[in-house]
Amino acid sequence: MFATSALRSSYPAYKSPYGPKYQYQPHFAGITAKQVYRLLPTSAAFGGVALFAVIFYASGIPRVQSDILQHIPYFGKKYFVHEIPASDNPF
Repeated sequence: MFATSALRSSYPAYKSPYGPKYQYQPHFAGITAKQVYRLLPTSAAFGGVALFAVIFYASGIPRVQSDILQHIPYFGKKYFVHEIPASDNPF
């Protein structure tokens, strides 16, 4: 019998002028540059909201106040500095 692979390799594949024009699209793990550019603003917005939520929930912790929140310009030095008067200090 005939070998089908030998028979098919001698003929070039027919490409219809009306069919889709496929081209190689570079990707990393199946994600293309177009998908990254479309999802970048959405992920940045979700990341900003998540960062705000974490800072909001952790703003009552004194270590977070002194290390992070007091270093915010025009806002941190006034609002997050808590000075305890000497009369209220038990020691």
